[in-house]
Amino acid sequence: MHFVRTNGGVAHYADQGPRAGRATVFINSLGTDFRIWDEVAAPLARERRIIRYDKRGHGLSELRSGSMTIADFAMDLAGLLDHLHCGAANIVGLSIGGLIAQELYRLRPDLVASLVLNDTGHRIGAPDFWAARIGAVERGGIEAIGEAVMQRWFTEPYRKTYPDMMAGWKAMLTRTPNEGYLAACRAIRDADLTEGAKLIRVPTTVIVGDQDLSTPPELARELAGLVPGAKIEIIAGAGHLPCIEQPDVTRGLIETHLKAIAP
Repeated sequence: MHFVRTNGGVAHYADQGPRAGRATVFINSLGTDFRIWDEVAAPLARERRIIRYDKRGHGLSELRSGSMTIADFAMDLAGLLDHLHCGAANIVGLSIGGLIAQELYRLRPDLVASLVLNDTGHRIGAPDFWAARIGAVERGGIEAIGEAVMQRWFTEPYRKTYPDMMAGWKAMLTRTPNEGYLAACRAIRDADLTEGAKLIRVPTTVIVGDQDLSTPPELARELAGLVPGAKIEIIAGAGHLPCIEQPDVTRGLIETHLKAIAP
């Protein structure tokens, strides 16, 4: 395990693969840690430098006190990449991770060579949705929303076919610190990156599961329409976390993106 102090807090990260060539960085979603990328990242790390990390308040990364914005999360990542001296990287972000990736480009474009924006948007969810989600967690903890989140994350066939996996993913969610989860919820609620998306000038691929209930395909299409030259890919038979439900397809789309932009 590796830890570094960045932007005032300690972040947990993994840095794997050969150091030659450009790094690819993976950012996890709300209520998860970087293990959601295992099946996508491990094969890629045979030939590429792959960096994964737990965003603040998730996994083994420290939770800072006070209110947080997507910019705070982005500067955490900027500090990590500066520490690792990897220069401009390919940034792959899922859900809130996609917001963080877009904000990193706005704040530190020198660190972003390209973007793969998975199951995300330029803004995610209406205020009343986040008010209900935050209120439920404040009253009953993450356990109170656990089953509902599983239904939003995964398709019904996956849930029925892999009950043991579902128990594991639910444990990952519910073991996220409540305050870390709530801080991220509030940051998503307050984020509107519409104008920033229009200014992105690096190769961008937008990926979404065709059955994503959290950031549906129409939101992905809207995001892709804002980013000049962005491509969109829709993964059949996947919900909000295609990296888990369809890891081979997800990895293939990421590899296609990386090969297309290779110098």
